Amino acid sequence: MPRVKTNGIEIEVESFGQARDPAILLIMGLGGQMVLWPDDFCERLAGAGYRVVRFDNRDIGLSTKLDGLGRPPLLRNGIAHTLRLPVRAPYRLDDMALDSVGVLDALDIERAHVVGVSMGGMIAQLLAARHGGRVASLTSIMSSSGHRALPGPRFDVQLRLMKRPARLDREGLIAHGMQTWRMIGSPGYPEAEADLRDKVARQIDRNVHPQGFVRQISAIMASGSRAPLLSRVRAPTLIIHGKADPLVPVAAAYDLKKRLPHARLEVIEGMGHDMPRALLPRIEQMILEHVGISAGESQSRRCA
Repeated sequence: MPRVKTNGIEIEVESFGQARDPAILLIMGLGGQMVLWPDDFCERLAGAGYRVVRFDNRDIGLSTKLDGLGRPPLLRNGIAHTLRLPVRAPYRLDDMALDSVGVLDALDIERAHVVGVSMGGMIAQLLAARHGGRVASLTSIMSSSGHRALPGPRFDVQLRLMKRPARLDREGLIAHGMQTWRMIGSPGYPEAEADLRDKVARQIDRNVHPQGFVRQISAIMASGSRAPLLSRVRAPTLIIHGKADPLVPVAAAYDLKKRLPHARLEVIEGMGHDMPRALLPRIEQMILEHVGISAGESQSRRCA
């Protein structure tokens, strides 16, 4: 796995498939390392003829940690955000979007099909709006425009995100992570205990960096709404959202569809704020159909 240099930091990157194939860039969400994109998910997309690229966002996983920028006051920022006051953060989502552009540059990828989940969907929206020439298609999964009129997370979920683990040893961190995933996960597709434990433990064994999570969530709050920018998006867009999402309520998906009228919207019954193993084949098929149609549309425009 190479580390690429961009924006004065290093980003950990992994690629599946052949370098000559069309690229799919996967952008993970808040506090999530790239391994939350399951290996077999990436391998199946690559097996369909794509170069699949996943990476650790700044401040998470094996990418550069920005501890020198300080730890934002999460509670104070949360109150300011709720009251619609300015939120100070060491960096914003636009900086993270530039990190994604830097990954493409480092891998000599001119354009990619961009797939973002949750915060990664927000970053993907900024890529499509501000760097449209680099985006062949956009897939936004369980994400939001950030418009202030949208409903926020369920209250118990908000409290959960603020809560520290009762124990900071490996087993305590695993237990805390599993409880969080159970709270925000898909009620219609509950993960097996062993699978959920493996998902949480893989991240913890790879890297634990809670300060990065705080800076990332502050970046979301400080960045504000992307709604005014979405009219700039020209890339064919697919919106995927769980109807039972307690963290980013499904109203966000309908709002995105309103702002991106050319987009295709897929709302999945029983899906929460995760991509459970049982739903991966369906999500893979949606993405592959979308990027295939997008490639056909792009070819048609070039021939016209």
